[in-house]
Amino acid sequence: MSSYEPRRRRGFPRGLSSRALAIALCALTSLPLAGCLQPLYGTMAGGGDVASRLQAIKIEPIGDRLGHYLENELIFGLNGTGAPVTPRYSLKVSLTENVQSPLIDTVTGYPTQGTVVVTATYALTPSGGMEPITKGVATVVASYDRNSQRFANIRASRDAEIRDARLLADQIRTNIAAAFAQKG
Repeated sequence: MSSYEPRRRRGFPRGLSSRALAIALCALTSLPLAGCLQPLYGTMAGGGDVASRLQAIKIEPIGDRLGHYLENELIFGLNGTGAPVTPRYSLKVSLTENVQSPLIDTVTGYPTQGTVVVTATYALTPSGGMEPITKGVATVVASYDRNSQRFANIRASRDAEIRDARLLADQIRTNIAAAFAQKG
């Protein structure tokens, strides 16, 4: 009859496994990096915070129905409190929308799916009109199912536009907040 006796590894003190040693080594090496991380919406080194700067952004009117959806989402995302704030920055957004039908039914010849691709080009400038603080391009895609009912297709396409506007507003807000946090 034999009993199992684990083989002791050489070099490790008794009771200390290699896993515990690896965790301790990882904790010791990451300790100096703990001060390098800064929360995105925390207070900045130069004073103030990102949220108050986001509230001070005036959004220039964006045309079309999709622009209306995006403008409303940006207003809510940047100044969700509804408090009146004197604008210090101006955000100009231009949109391009493309509707694609990647799947075609072989029997009827009609599309069975639609894809709405929206690209937004934005620039954030100070109210004085100097050079942009940040600018960029954000692209989102939303798909929807199509069927033989025309009004259902129109509503599904509009819902996809609303989803795109919500995602675009989140991307733009996050990019602007990161630019504010980076510049301090």
